[in-house]
Amino acid sequence: MELKLSNLNEIDQIAKRIIDYAGDETIWIFEGEMGAGKTTLIKAICRAIGIVDETSSPTFALVNVYENSSKEEFYHFDFFRINDELEALDIGCDEYFYSDRPCFIEWPGKIPRLIPTKNLKISIILDAESNRIVSLSKNE
Repeated sequence: MELKLSNLNEIDQIAKRIIDYAGDETIWIFEGEMGAGKTTLIKAICRAIGIVDETSSPTFALVNVYENSSKEEFYHFDFFRINDELEALDIGCDEYFYSDRPCFIEWPGKIPRLIPTKNLKISIILDAESNRIVSLSKNE
């Protein structure tokens, strides 16, 4: 599925469509170049699912834990700054990934062997007119 985001005012609608498409997927991987809008999209998704915590990129912490109003936990990872998969294992990423709680993962290419095979892939590409094309696919 492809979604076109031509204006930031549309991001909440796009987030809702992604949530509907995702169904019961718990591993959401976000791919795109630096500045493509991965964190901004995750923030919109968090708003749409009722996250009450402030959301931000966990660039230095590697993982942020958010809660919704029902006290359910959601995990947001940013692996941009890691040098190898061992760093991800050191924070216990595998325990998060197999917790059956939603995990939003930025820069999954840094830890390819650790990503569960069943996931929702969200790719963001800037087109020639500065629109963001958001492609969704499920890997079983």
